[in-house]
Amino acid sequence: MTRRKRRNHSAEFKVKVALAAIKGDHTLAELSTQFDLHQNQIIDWKNQLLEQSVNIFSRPTAQQEPEIDLKALHAKIGHQALQIDFLEGALRKIGAAERQKMIDKTHQLSVRQQSQLIQINRSTLYYKPKEISSTDLSWMRLIDEIHLDYPFMGSRMIRDMLQRQGHQIGRRKVRRLMRLMGIHALYPKPNTSKPNLAHRIFPYLLKNMVIDHSNQVWCTDITYIPMAKGFVYLCAIIDWHSRKVLAHRVSISMETDFCIDALQEAIVKYGCPEVFNTDQGSQFTSEAFLNELKLRNIRISMDGKGRWMDNVMIERLWRSVKHEEVYLKAYDTVKQAKQSIAEYLDFYNMIRPHSSLNKATPDEFYDQHLLKVMAA
Repeated sequence: MTRRKRRNHSAEFKVKVALAAIKGDHTLAELSTQFDLHQNQIIDWKNQLLEQSVNIFSRPTAQQEPEIDLKALHAKIGHQALQIDFLEGALRKIGAAERQKMIDKTHQLSVRQQSQLIQINRSTLYYKPKEISSTDLSWMRLIDEIHLDYPFMGSRMIRDMLQRQGHQIGRRKVRRLMRLMGIHALYPKPNTSKPNLAHRIFPYLLKNMVIDHSNQVWCTDITYIPMAKGFVYLCAIIDWHSRKVLAHRVSISMETDFCIDALQEAIVKYGCPEVFNTDQGSQFTSEAFLNELKLRNIRISMDGKGRWMDNVMIERLWRSVKHEEVYLKAYDTVKQAKQSIAEYLDFYNMIRPHSSLNKATPDEFYDQHLLKVMAA
């Protein structure tokens, strides 16, 4: 097997790739094939472009060189030595995949030196992933349907279900595809792992709470959306009492930014809820997302680990979205998926009656119960 020659990409090429990822008209799988790059590299360049773009509008100011203070310099060197020791210990707790994202090929330090500093094998940076096959995409669609109907099923039981349907597939492949889709069995599990200490977990506040008016409780989640080629992710913010979808976003990757965008849109349009409920996903436990809630004094509630019933309202929304919209269509492009899902959610809010809402629509129910609160 011929070893792949190391490539040095121009700055123009990196900008082109990053802009394509930011635009979001194609899935990561499509961009990976188009530019012959690893998906993690595409996300890394996208984040670098977003982070560095602020410098374009900043004005450089003339600075005078300060006099060298040897005592302060020695103290700073000692402090940096302590910081390096701390970072080395912290790096041991981070997985290799996360450390790979830290590599910056535009930095003055060589990739080899960076790899040594963050303790990863440099050869893993040049791995070229295979394009997701049509067979895998078909299996992912079937796995998603089974998971939606039976969220308690793990990879073993889903494998058995697929084999009973005549599909020759093993548990390892089912488990790999479930991880790629961002889904897992939902049931109480033994505490075999500890959560990331950098992400704070909040208690579940909705137990025994009487939810009887609009904007009392909002909730959110992310779900996998299959396409004809590849897949995207959907994040939605809903009002618990009325089931109204307040805002949503479709993204080609599961990052925090598109969840924050949906949250900000909902707040701008409808004000702030009293309580905001999420699961313990990394997007919703990140400081960036939590700060959006803390700044507005919104009480934060989080589901118990593996308890899908704690966020049952949005699970019911996913069932409706997928059975009434997604599974009936095969989106060819990300643009088509965004447009079609947006049209369905408008239908869901304004036209589709709900038996649990006395046959009213979510829009009607939300407005009725919001007016009662305002009148009181």
